This record gives sequence, structure tokens and C-alpha cells, in this order.
Amino acid sequence: MKIALFGASGRVGQAFLKQAAADEQFDIYALVRSHHAELPLSKDRIVIGNARRREDVKKVMKDAEIVISCLGTDGDDTLSVAMANIIAIMKEQHIKRVITIGTAGILNSRYEPGKYRFETSESKRKLTRAAKEHAKVYEMLKESSLDWTIICPTYLPDRAATGDYRVERNVLPEGGTSITVGDTADFLYHELITGEYAGYRAGLAY
Repeated sequence: MKIALFGASGRVGQAFLKQAAADEQFDIYALVRSHHAELPLSKDRIVIGNARRREDVKKVMKDAEIVISCLGTDGDDTLSVAMANIIAIMKEQHIKRVITIGTAGILNSRYEPGKYRFETSESKRKLTRAAKEHAKVYEMLKESSLDWTIICPTYLPDRAATGDYRVERNVLPEGGTSITVGDTADFLYHELITGEYAGYRAGLAY
């Protein structure tokens, strides 16, 4: 099964690759801005380019069956521009399944119905620019006909996977304050296999 991976050189992308690259059922191809020696992929599976450019996105998505995006917001609108490219090409190529990494800020508020967490005091982050960009991507996917999952981790320290964490549909597990990069990647790998949270935002925390 061919997977088109975006954001492979980021923290979650690299952790996911370490786990998934050894799985023989997956052929992973990654779009990166420059070659990263630490990526466990052969050169023929790495496409050098930019997710803002539709032609570069199209190259890595050729013949893919699943799309995974670990892209961040990059301080601008790169995330939503890239997702617009990804959605358009998925429709062109009849690819249905996409899994992305979002943020806990775009989960539903537990205490203020109709609001995202980042719009309420539940979110500890003072700056909302990144969350608004992630929310834009969520709205784009929700309005598409795609089979999507958005994984929404809260605070992400750089530690390995424990395999012991909580997941809830569309809200953050109550009292959750953190989830490691390793466990976020671990959940991504399991969602790739099971598809259990298709059509949902998956709130992730300990």
C-alpha cells in the first residue's frame, strides 16, 4: 500500500517513520524541502519539493492509496494551502483516506458548546494563530467527501512512546495536559491500520 507522507522531517513525522517504515505492508513516499539523511527512506522514495506547490504535491501522491500529513503551520498559511492542494489531488486521483496531525485547540470545548477549545479558557495558549490555521484545515476536510481523521494532541514533549494514553472523539480526554511525540506517532500508526477514528477529530492525552 503506497502512502504519501507530508511533514516527514517534523517531530511526529520522524517518529512515525521510525515505526512504520519497517512495516512491509506500507510503501511510504515523502515530500520534503531538502534531503534529510535521518529519514529511514531510500532516495527513490523521497520527493524534494514544497507542499505549497501543487505539482510537487502531485508527484508524491501519484498512485498513493492513503495520505498522511504531519505538517505544521510554519508561521503562515502553509498548512491550509498544502491541504487545499492535497484535497484537490485526492479528488482527482480518487484517493479517499487522509490522516492529519492537528492540535487539541480545534477539539470541541467541554464547557462552552459550539466553540473550539482555543476559543475558551480550556486552552492555555495565549496565541491562537496556529489553532485558527488548523481549524481552517478541519473545516476544509469536514466539507470534503473524504475519509478523514485529524489527530489532536495536546502539549507535545519530545519523549518516546509508552503505548498507554487516552483517546476521545472530538474532545480532549478530561484532565489531559500532555502526550509525547512518541505516543502521538504511535496512535497515528494504529489509526493507519485500524481506521477506527475515521470521520472524527481524535483528542489525545495521558
